Amino acid sequence: MDNKKPSSKKQSKQPFFDAKTSMVLLVAIVAGFFGGFFGSQQHDLNRNNSTITREVVESEGNLINTIAKDVSPSVVSITVKGTSSVQDFFGFGREIESTSAGSGFIISKEGLVVTNRHVVPTDTAEVTLVLSDDTELEAEIVGRTNESDPLDIAFLQIKNLDGRELTPANLGDSDSLEIGDRVVAIGNALGEFQNTVTSGIISGFGRDIQAFDGNGLESLQNLIQTDAAINSGNSGGPLVNAASEVIGINVATASAENISFAIPINDVKSLIDTVLSEGKLERPYLGVRYVTLNETTAQQLDFDRTEGVYILRGSEDDPSILPDSPAQKAGLQPRDIIIEIDGTKIDDDNSLVGILGKKRVGDTVEIKVLRDDEELTVSATLETTPED
Repeated sequence: MDNKKPSSKKQSKQPFFDAKTSMVLLVAIVAGFFGGFFGSQQHDLNRNNSTITREVVESEGNLINTIAKDVSPSVVSITVKGTSSVQDFFGFGREIESTSAGSGFIISKEGLVVTNRHVVPTDTAEVTLVLSDDTELEAEIVGRTNESDPLDIAFLQIKNLDGRELTPANLGDSDSLEIGDRVVAIGNALGEFQNTVTSGIISGFGRDIQAFDGNGLESLQNLIQTDAAINSGNSGGPLVNAASEVIGINVATASAENISFAIPINDVKSLIDTVLSEGKLERPYLGVRYVTLNETTAQQLDFDRTEGVYILRGSEDDPSILPDSPAQKAGLQPRDIIIEIDGTKIDDDNSLVGILGKKRVGDTVEIKVLRDDEELTVSATLETTPED
């Protein structure tokens, strides 16, 4: 038996941190440092994002506030008193007085105001305008489009300015609008709340609608669609762009929420020029009854073509080519399809109403039509719309 003592080796003392532990600790320290750094940065980023959001909201509010301050002095509230004849239970006639309200805006320092036709109906007896500073002024009707005209427009003239200086609105270019552009509507909401301001965007163009004007339905064409709230009493007030320019005239609202309509200002500019220069309303007209072709109407008529306007067949009692009209004199016929006027194609971007709205009485236009699948061109000299 071997009695040797087992040899012993000297045990080296282990360091408190070995290499592996040191590496883990280093990673933890670095991670903690960068975690704290990025955490602080994220906090700052969130704070900066909050600041940016707040600045955007404040800028939006400032924009609308600026537009309202710029345009409100040009906006008027309109109160209309009228009389109409009614029969009582026994068949006796009597006169009753009615009161209605709307909006308008000043377009000249001499006191010319534009509004909607339905704001000042044919039985109007008295018109009072209220300026933004609550001053009341009497006005008279210069002219209004007839009830069958798809352009619902009327002009008023303030009778006595008594030395008062007015602020005419600046007119913009409705042809330059794009879907999503910011707009503001200003008017006498519900006939009670003067210079109410609402905002929204442009939602669409070239809308044709049937609107109730208090007496019956009227057909309106080539309208701007917006989600800016337009209420009863806003009719005739301005729809304004971000540059505080009038680009539309508020005219109707749909029963659905967030759908309202305005007349493009470019469709009215030639009328404004005429009234300013001649002192009376002269509305050029062609004298046809038609439907605008699109996918829906083309399908109903069994047409392949989805652009242009189709002159209706009409009847002896209700002709589609009005007697002695420019259309009749030019040789237009029922079932013709008008496809161009003066080289401008009639489509979603250019309606017949919009094209004619840029013309003046006495202008001669070249009309390209499609008749029995054959194209031909005729000339027509535009005349003043006859009285109803």
